[in-house]
Amino acid sequence: MKGIDTMYRKSKKKKKFIIIIIVIIVAFFILFYSLSSNRKLTVLESFFKDVATIVMKGVMLPFTSLNADKDTNLTESYVIQKNLNVHLEEEIEQLRDTLDLNQTLTGYDIVNATVITRNRSYWYQTLTIDKGSNDGLKKNMVAITKDGLIGKIQNVTNYSSEIKLITANDVNNKISVSIATTTGETTAILSGYNKENNLVLISGVDSRVDINKGDIVTTSGLGGMFPRGIYIGEVEQVTNDKYGLSKTLGVKTTQNFNNIHYVTVLREEKQ
Repeated sequence: MKGIDTMYRKSKKKKKFIIIIIVIIVAFFILFYSLSSNRKLTVLESFFKDVATIVMKGVMLPFTSLNADKDTNLTESYVIQKNLNVHLEEEIEQLRDTLDLNQTLTGYDIVNATVITRNRSYWYQTLTIDKGSNDGLKKNMVAITKDGLIGKIQNVTNYSSEIKLITANDVNNKISVSIATTTGETTAILSGYNKENNLVLISGVDSRVDINKGDIVTTSGLGGMFPRGIYIGEVEQVTNDKYGLSKTLGVKTTQNFNNIHYVTVLREEKQ
């Protein structure tokens, strides 16, 4: 009876220990998802985000390690992963695109990163990647994919960074853009996102400028925040304001903002 009682107490302690660990991990994740504002993170918040990032990367390690070997053929790797998660096919395709993108960005020092979290309450506002200040990333650095601009870094911890997406409807998230028309270039402001039509909104276009469907929109480089010439999309809709003084454009992007797994951060332009 004594031996049974001892075993029972040990089993009970083990269960309590497991429950405590689970509660701590859940608390970390809840805190991680809740930190989605424009304010600067406190030291304590940065610490918890770093811990949560490390935990999440540890959980995903068995899956990501399948592609860790540079000599592994990605097609063969997909065959292995297919039984684990059918959705990884899209991720592998994005990874290929990221590697191809690296070949075209020879003028920049770049950092490739994996998206680790997206807060559903702020789905079109931010996403978090697994690279931070330890990788040389800083606030306001530009994030892109092969389909063009997706946003800029707004918060950085040692091991993670939070990217403010161009789809964020934020008055502080205005980006100077250039529209290539048949008569030349004109500048305007990327100022929002229409979720219903999946169109990026461009405002402040002079009503006298002839804008047509299919005109290309890129970053203008004005203000020094974003490099010039990063692709955003093509004009899909043109609307005049009620006073006839300016136009608002609806721009269609090729980026699927619901499905971003890998991003490339432009750390700095090479000298």
